[in-house]
Amino acid sequence: MVVSVNSEPHKSEFNTLLNSTITELNAHAKKSPKKIEELRGNKLEPYVRDVMTDLAVGSQFENSIELIGGQKFPDIVAKKFYGIEVKTTTQNHWKTTGNSVLESTRVDDVERIFMLFGKLGKPIEFKCRAYEECLSEVVVTHSPRYLIDMNLEKGKTIFDKINTPYDTLRQKDNPIKPITDYYKSKLKPGQDLWWIQDTEKASNLVINIWNNLSLKEKQEIKNRAMVYFPEVFSNRGDKFSRLAIWLVTREAVVCPNVRDLFTAGGKDDYFIKNKTYKNIPRVYIKLFENIDSVLEILINTSAIELTEYWNEKTTEKKKIMDWIDLVSMNSNSVQGAKHLDIKQMLTELIL
Repeated sequence: MVVSVNSEPHKSEFNTLLNSTITELNAHAKKSPKKIEELRGNKLEPYVRDVMTDLAVGSQFENSIELIGGQKFPDIVAKKFYGIEVKTTTQNHWKTTGNSVLESTRVDDVERIFMLFGKLGKPIEFKCRAYEECLSEVVVTHSPRYLIDMNLEKGKTIFDKINTPYDTLRQKDNPIKPITDYYKSKLKPGQDLWWIQDTEKASNLVINIWNNLSLKEKQEIKNRAMVYFPEVFSNRGDKFSRLAIWLVTREAVVCPNVRDLFTAGGKDDYFIKNKTYKNIPRVYIKLFENIDSVLEILINTSAIELTEYWNEKTTEKKKIMDWIDLVSMNSNSVQGAKHLDIKQMLTELIL
């Protein structure tokens, strides 16, 4: 990101130009409301450019007003430093969906951006504010985007909420992460962010039904689930809740009967190091039978990621034993596993 050494050249004169533009547009709206009402979507952009061009005559911005258009951000550039993003709504309110948080199409060298908003629902009116002053939240269409509110109170922007200035956020390598962290801090138990991730992992665009997966794919997912969600080994009423959300949000898989993935099949015996353990619930049998793959997942998953899944701090050195402890702790509540020392059994299988 290129940052200008000249903080805001001709700032006062540009503010005057913006104020004059809004005054002129509102005058046009009163004089020719039907004409202005038709300037929906990108039709307003060249109209604003023409008004600004006329008003800029004799100023520092004469012959510098440029319509960028297309998918670029912002729509209009002045003196290759200031930008004007033009938005419209046909409703009688001042809110709409804004631009991508990532700003991957931002015009080079533009450092100061303003939002020019045309409310084309009666009564027609125009407003303009500094871009970062009217971004209230992050919402999602096909990617995380800002929500624009032209009447937003001071101190209520998304940047106030995440305690990070707009210019600082937009220049980060990963501007999504501070936003992710903020919304995660607001989650209630059992909730997750389906729409936004701060990891480099890709998410499938196609939603799959569990029964459409191959046996190998099913087992790979179940193995990861046993690592990430040790509560599946408990008797909690909500023990499959986080798993069900994860299947949809991270694996793009819908499973109508998540419980059956682990509990179907009753009990069985299992042989570990010259000893036969009797009446073992099926969920533990599935774990023991796939312990090598489960261990590989534990080794290859970072302690940071596991900490997030478990809501328990772990380290690279301790993560295997921490996982064993979590499985054992959750198993203590299972009536059918009271006769088993799950911690000892896992330790013998793994170590």
